[in-house]
Amino acid sequence: MAHLRNIALADRKIYLSPVFARKLEKLNRLEKSDLDDAVRTLQCDPETGQEKKGDLAGVFVFKGRINKQVLLISYTFTDLELHLLTFGSHENFYRDLKNYKKG
Repeated sequence: MAHLRNIALADRKIYLSPVFARKLEKLNRLEKSDLDDAVRTLQCDPETGQEKKGDLAGVFVFKGRINKQVLLISYTFTDLELHLLTFGSHENFYRDLKNYKKG
């Protein structure tokens, strides 16, 4: 995944938040491969995720799978950019995402 940082694929540059990059370093090779697949899906069609409302307005969340577990990926996008905010299991995901957006 680190090789995707700031590289234009499908006419969208991908930017990783510091939180996303830190969590990414903790994944093993197979988990990174699954995450890469999910990011490529988002890069080609970022509207596949669900747009959030309220405190998280403007943020999209995509449900993917890593090792047969549900993984949530939060992101924002424009026509030229895809900003990956954070990822993780559902437990405390939205609370942590709100804290990241506030900070």
